[in-house]
Amino acid sequence: MDMNPKIDYVFKVVLIGDSAVGKSQILSRFARDEFSLDSKATIGVEFQTRTVVIEHKSVKAQIWDTAGQERYRAVTSAYYRGAVGAMLVYDITKRQTFDHVPRWLEELRNHADNNIVIMLVGNKCDLDNLRAVPTEDAKEFAQKEGLFFLETSAMEATNVETAFLTVLTEIFKIVSKKSLIASQDQGNGNHASLSGTSIVVPGQEQDTTTKKKSCCTSA
Repeated sequence: MDMNPKIDYVFKVVLIGDSAVGKSQILSRFARDEFSLDSKATIGVEFQTRTVVIEHKSVKAQIWDTAGQERYRAVTSAYYRGAVGAMLVYDITKRQTFDHVPRWLEELRNHADNNIVIMLVGNKCDLDNLRAVPTEDAKEFAQKEGLFFLETSAMEATNVETAFLTVLTEIFKIVSKKSLIASQDQGNGNHASLSGTSIVVPGQEQDTTTKKKSCCTSA
């Protein structure tokens, strides 16, 4: 494990969607590579972190897990502030959770930054025999709204890594572009924020492309 404490970026990502769609399981799979069948409903808001390397920069993902129950929504709306990424999760076996996606998306766009990177996530793709939401429906919705889209299985660890890394990499590109423009605008030739020693971590570059499993890729 790399014990280097240097963090180049911290990105706040929120998980939203109806209760019991598997948001907490997706988070614990990504943050700790754990899955528990006894997972209890999230009360209010919890968050976990994980540090990844993107283009030789150390990126700390601070992922907030928001409770999906109605009575907590007034509480959690404050937590959209500062979020640069969002995972909007529904359960592929429960049509209602997908039907509520537009409402969650509207709330997110009302509270979050205009440039927020959003991934639509159809969770529980291991239960394909119980599917109530066709992949095409979700893909079509994501395309119309300009969202990334993947189907995942927190239980089988399918596409969870890919989903998070896709969002984090896209945020990284946006932030890097802003940094570059800012430093060019200053015209002082100081590119310190973008320079530094490149450290190649073997296998890290492939993470966003090689971990998709055949059962539920968005391709």
